[in-house]
Amino acid sequence: MPVVVTAMFTPKEGSFDEVVAALSPAIAEVHEEPGCLLYAIHETPEGQILMIEKWESAELLDAHGAGEPVKRLNASLEGLLQRPVEVARHEPILAGTPDQGAL
Repeated sequence: MPVVVTAMFTPKEGSFDEVVAALSPAIAEVHEEPGCLLYAIHETPEGQILMIEKWESAELLDAHGAGEPVKRLNASLEGLLQRPVEVARHEPILAGTPDQGAL
């Protein structure tokens, strides 16, 4: 079953663009990983950066979490965030049609 993950990044004041620059290279790189269906960043109204991920399985997500792209990403974010990244895993609650009820 697919797994959806959200990760909320809270940049230090004045560091928004630097955080985006740190996250951006990972987008294409992670899309090449086995099991990655979606890996995208969005700006929130509060000036945070929300990453939305979708993986084919929890096992492939776990492999991603232990991989080199995540290690490089974490290193590039050092000193730029106001607080630790808030990561949550989500499972769909199917409603409507399969296309309507899940990412």
